[in-house]
Amino acid sequence: MNASDAGRRLSVETEDLTLSVDGVEAAVHATDRRIFVEVDGVRDALRVARRLPDDSVSDRAVAELARGGLTAEVRVRGRTVAVAGADARPGPLSHRLGVAPAELRLAGAVGAGYGGLSASVRRAQRLFG
Repeated sequence: MNASDAGRRLSVETEDLTLSVDGVEAAVHATDRRIFVEVDGVRDALRVARRLPDDSVSDRAVAELARGGLTAEVRVRGRTVAVAGADARPGPLSHRLGVAPAELRLAGAVGAGYGGLSASVRRAQRLFG
């Protein structure tokens, strides 16, 4: 952070919130420098991502997060699938899919998808076991 950014630090103070986007309910909570958006499944995360404003609005929002020293994480079943803001480190996948400066975490998405599949199998075993 340079000297001109010193007065631009952001702070987030809020109770837990619920956000609804395109029929998807997302729990939103924050710590000192992180905003967490929790959705139930990878499919829900994709639905929310598709409903974001056009690229110029999204790019400005991500830039403001970074300038303010904040990071937003989209999480599915406790696994981070996307990061935007100060701690985002977009890699080749983010650039290829055109979502940079956001960072996609493929391992988080795979882990969340596997966790959802495992939970479904366990439910079926209880029902039919």
